[in-house]
Amino acid sequence: MKLHIHDSVKKEKVEFNSIVHNIAKIYVCGPTVYDDSHLGHARSAVAFDLLHRVLKANDYEVIMTKNFTDIDDKIIKKMNESQKSLEEITTTYINAYKADMKALNILDNTIEPKATENLESMKEIISNLISRNIAYKTSDSVYFDTSKDSFYGTLSHKINDENSQARVEGNVEKRNPSDFALWKFAKTNDVSFEAPFGLGRPGWHIECSAMIEKHLAYKDKEFQIDIHGGGADLLFPHHENEAAQTRCSSGQNLAKYWMHNGFVNIDGEKMSKSLGNSFFLKDVLKSYSGEVIRFYLMSAHYRANFNFNEEDLTASKKRLDKLYRIKKRVYGAEASLVNKKFKEDVLNALNDDINTSKALSIIDEMIGNANDKLDANPKDKNLKKELIANILFINEILGIGFNDAYEYFQFGIDEQTKSKIEELITKRNEAKKEKNFEVADAVRDELSKLGISLMDTVNGTVWEKL
Repeated sequence: MKLHIHDSVKKEKVEFNSIVHNIAKIYVCGPTVYDDSHLGHARSAVAFDLLHRVLKANDYEVIMTKNFTDIDDKIIKKMNESQKSLEEITTTYINAYKADMKALNILDNTIEPKATENLESMKEIISNLISRNIAYKTSDSVYFDTSKDSFYGTLSHKINDENSQARVEGNVEKRNPSDFALWKFAKTNDVSFEAPFGLGRPGWHIECSAMIEKHLAYKDKEFQIDIHGGGADLLFPHHENEAAQTRCSSGQNLAKYWMHNGFVNIDGEKMSKSLGNSFFLKDVLKSYSGEVIRFYLMSAHYRANFNFNEEDLTASKKRLDKLYRIKKRVYGAEASLVNKKFKEDVLNALNDDINTSKALSIIDEMIGNANDKLDANPKDKNLKKELIANILFINEILGIGFNDAYEYFQFGIDEQTKSKIEELITKRNEAKKEKNFEVADAVRDELSKLGISLMDTVNGTVWEKL
């Protein structure tokens, strides 16, 4: 089955056909780096990482781009509160975000542009729009005149919605209520940059258009890029405004396809700072591994709103545990070839708009059948080799199952305790060699009291946390 994705503009699943054969150019709106990443960031990152992996599995060369918004009202507020420089704040949170992404096993991006490093491109687009009377100056900003774009509103289908209108900044000097700022003129204590149209800083929307045009865009095609992605809350006004200014400046459409992931809800409410229920990823990572959080987030479809709660997270971990228990059963075997039907079934599920629920149920079934077969024939070497290959494929396409089978069950044990456990295991092994079974059993009992279970395998003694 060919890859099908849900296009947010058409509001239906469509077959993905790249602009240039076997090359997929993707731009995903990244974080505004003024604080630690939360579960909403994690949800978006996992969703588009899955898209990245599925495209690769379909033999596409993927040029994945995710930006950092490193100039913004929230960052300036943080600067004033903390008395730190722009660079200090943004570097801190960019590094923290990258560490969180690594924990979630997100593939590296091809390009990671920063807004502050692309100011010249923004100024060029704004100057072009001013010269064509599509943008105009007021006392506080340069605005985009939405009445000059006959296609404005066709992306989100929300422009006539009064609530949507309220999300675009208000100003009595604006020609139309929906006009939005391209450049904000400098205020006291503001971060500002020189520009032909006045000292100031960019509006949010222009940043993404400029970074796409500079780093990613086809210059001679109808569409600049294949896929533009982000959270569902970005469709209006952010993506609508991006599409409008790109269309009017370059004469091209910004993206051939638009994809959006659902919200993360906590206690049934959309996660947001204003609601005071933002759940920082770093806090969840103290109690659960990044792999467990990743598995949990992709257990629901990427477009669905996701109700985050610890009970479901724990249940999700137990489901992932089953993959690692089968991995333990085939420990030390060499990989052969992936089971053809299994690979085909998983890929077909994911080619249907990244249907992770179906893909994971196929994996559950494979694990169940493998356990039955190993129970009947524990020494089946060919089966073990195939299962290792299956697990490697799962890692490649879903980004799970990559940890050592025993280390996975050691999560949460600090290095000092690990050293103590290893010392005790060495002591026990030496006692067994000397046939001092009384000491060996006493060591096992001591480890059991620490909540540690031992398993003697052909590859030596291994342990896990009970």
